[in-house]
Amino acid sequence: MHSAAFNREVAEVKEQYVADISDYRKYALLRALSAEGDHKIGVCWMLTPDDRGPDGMKLEYLSRPDQFRQHDPVLFDHLRMVVVGSPRRSLEAIEQARVIAEAKYFNMVLPDDKNGRQAYWANCEKRFADRDLVFFDPDNGLEGSLPRGRKNSSKFLYLDETVSFFEAGKSLLIYQHFPRVQRDAFIERCRQRLCSTVAADEVWAYRTKHVVFLLVIHPQHRPTLGSLAQAVSRRFDPEFVEGYRLDKKRSAI
Repeated sequence: MHSAAFNREVAEVKEQYVADISDYRKYALLRALSAEGDHKIGVCWMLTPDDRGPDGMKLEYLSRPDQFRQHDPVLFDHLRMVVVGSPRRSLEAIEQARVIAEAKYFNMVLPDDKNGRQAYWANCEKRFADRDLVFFDPDNGLEGSLPRGRKNSSKFLYLDETVSFFEAGKSLLIYQHFPRVQRDAFIERCRQRLCSTVAADEVWAYRTKHVVFLLVIHPQHRPTLGSLAQAVSRRFDPEFVEGYRLDKKRSAI
């Protein structure tokens, strides 16, 4: 299942990263966690306006299938078609390709202002009422020092915004860009912040070169998603995606 069309509130949104190497890793992880649709995933793009930035041109992996295709051949071929066979790279093309089995998407633009942001999350919750796992894809990751409502606050996911989803029985997957800090310690701080916000006792990290994806498993999903999370951690070459469980005593086990 996928949305019929994008519901955009601005003329252009930030899509320069579509189908780059980080996207390949992201969708490969989502596909693995969906277990071919057994776990119903909701993808919240957290769209922001196009900033005309120069990033997102890391497409050279597509010209090296011998090195990269084996991680997820079906996905690799889809992304190559998005780049080569489409008029432009777009998230809409990703949705229509149905690269994540049975996924639903929320593709409204996330505003900076507090009232608009509150309405955004209310609509997102309705959209994902029947989902098991919700993926949040902010530009940067979890909130930092920038207050909600300020310019560019739309680039962050604020911790309290995850609570209603978790309390509704959703597991959470969160994109987090690495700042220039010691990464193991940073990931552990993220785990501590998440576990102080929602009542989760099982969190997994899936690391790549530039980002980490934090999987927060809801207690009702532990029998199925917990074992799947472990299987996914062994599925990929660690140079592609490195997965491991976090706990309350050590940063990784």
